[in-house]
Amino acid sequence: MPVRPVLAATLGAAALLCALTDPATAAPGESVTVDATARLAADGTVTLSGTYRCLPGTGPVLVSSSISQADPRVRHGIGGSGARCDGAEHRWAGSGKISSETLDAGAAHVRADVMELRPSGLVPLPVFHATADRDITLVRS
Repeated sequence: MPVRPVLAATLGAAALLCALTDPATAAPGESVTVDATARLAADGTVTLSGTYRCLPGTGPVLVSSSISQADPRVRHGIGGSGARCDGAEHRWAGSGKISSETLDAGAAHVRADVMELRPSGLVPLPVFHATADRDITLVRS
């Protein structure tokens, strides 16, 4: 069985769970932050960043993020990046092009999650290490 479709399906399911659930607060020693300013390029690419700290787990860990503006019910996924969970603080950054609607410079809201895909039978299950919600300023770059 090809690995890519399985990974894509797992990440899609995890993203859906993120949208439908409110993960528990971070364990002691784990955190994620969102920088106060994000970049909006002329082509619609948004770049978000911040820091994270997580403790070792048993599966791959990702930092994912989403942004909303005007209607808080409409979130745009910005993508994810691999995370190293060793108890130390690390920087994260994610970029994604918004296709369904145009964002404008100004106030926006960002959600960031540190999520582990923990092995559990045939399908890995998402386990949240930390979640952050923050109002930010989106600036043109």
